[in-house]
Amino acid sequence: MTRSLSISLVAVAALLLGPLAPDAEAQRADEMSNQVREHVTTDAPVIALTGVTVVDGTGAAPAAGQTVVIRDGRIAAVGPTAQVEVPAGAEVHELEGHTVIPGLVGLHNHTFYTTRGRSVQLDFSSPRLYLGSGVTTIRTTGAASPYSEINMKRSIDGGSAPGPRMHITGPYITGSGAGGHMLAVESAEEARRVVGYWADEGATWFKAYTRISREALGAAIQEAHSRGLKFTGHLCSVSFVEAVELGIDNLEHGLFTNSDYHPDKEPDQCPSGLRSSLLDVDIDGPEVERTIRTMVDNDVAMTSTLPVYELSYPGRPPMEERFRTALAPEAFEEYMATREAIERGADQSTMPEVFRKAQAFEVAFVQAGGLLGAGVDPTGNGGALPGFGDQRNHELLIEAGFSPVESIQILTLNGARILGNDDELGSVEEGKVADLVVIAGDPVERPEEIRNVVTVFKDGIGYDAAGLIDSVAGVVGVR
Repeated sequence: MTRSLSISLVAVAALLLGPLAPDAEAQRADEMSNQVREHVTTDAPVIALTGVTVVDGTGAAPAAGQTVVIRDGRIAAVGPTAQVEVPAGAEVHELEGHTVIPGLVGLHNHTFYTTRGRSVQLDFSSPRLYLGSGVTTIRTTGAASPYSEINMKRSIDGGSAPGPRMHITGPYITGSGAGGHMLAVESAEEARRVVGYWADEGATWFKAYTRISREALGAAIQEAHSRGLKFTGHLCSVSFVEAVELGIDNLEHGLFTNSDYHPDKEPDQCPSGLRSSLLDVDIDGPEVERTIRTMVDNDVAMTSTLPVYELSYPGRPPMEERFRTALAPEAFEEYMATREAIERGADQSTMPEVFRKAQAFEVAFVQAGGLLGAGVDPTGNGGALPGFGDQRNHELLIEAGFSPVESIQILTLNGARILGNDDELGSVEEGKVADLVVIAGDPVERPEEIRNVVTVFKDGIGYDAAGLIDSVAGVVGVR
């Protein structure tokens, strides 16, 4: 078991380190606020994790009996325990029976939460749930409150709040008829103006939504690219093939939102009955092959968000006690009411078949050479929570047909590649930033054990996973 998990004093030299993370200078625990330090279990300049199995995120087979050395926030060495020399004075954690994987990279990870009856910005609970679940990097992929996320990122980077490193996406950009937190744009000029404004405010990605026109989307993408920024989309009015032709970088949700195959699709219009039309899609047919080939040939990545769509699948996902414990009672009641209604309509549900087709679409995309990342999307009826849903992705990707090792690569290194920081993050390799997840058990042989997170290292600082999750008990959905 782990020994010497108390916070250690940091050498003066460690405080003078240069940047460790792609977008901010890494801090040590004694520079951070009390609300961060209370969750830190280790902050030694040199740490050795011994006797672990490493699944490094590159697609390589699991390696048992490994030692990982962390020095000043980076991975200094990784290899067989018999061959890796543990530096004198290192804080040693003996971790037989544990697995180390890279920090998860969540590519569709909002900081707000919805049920059918609420939409709440979770400034307190979402970053803690993400970090405590092993998610060390997120892209917000559509903001309900962009300034909340900008301030959240500043607080995390500045050491005053615990949480993952954040890539901020501006507000949802859509077409006429938008409401709530959506931003409607009616022209190319307006689209360019909106992108320029939020780029100046700190967004590095942008997201189009279901009603945007091709003209507005094309202009928005061009404006983002002119600033060195990127664009993704949860689309419908614009099909996947059309979006690729306009230069989009990433597409969200896979088959669930692709209108390429709808028989009544009109230009710039989101057709009714999109989901039911997917029942007639032949995943092995030429139309699907064309979509996938167009995406792959143009280096357009795709984001899997199976946990949020599983919420419409009768009888799923499995109920977990930690889910009930984390949610505020009123949010739990709202979710259960929707879940029970879905289960009452199980005989008429098309989701089991559509879900299987969507999983097969993702496998076909990867087999054709596509780059697939993943995220939780904690929206819909409220059953996919920040962090918990990222872990559920592992099981659902395996159910789709990926191997456990492939799933971990999708959840880690692939996400870093899509974000453009895979030179620093996403895999357990010497020289990279020490974003690591220590799991009690084996998520390859027993995928559900990905939930058993013990310690999460971000920038080489170890955080108590259980403590972070316990700190939000009963407030998710309200705070």
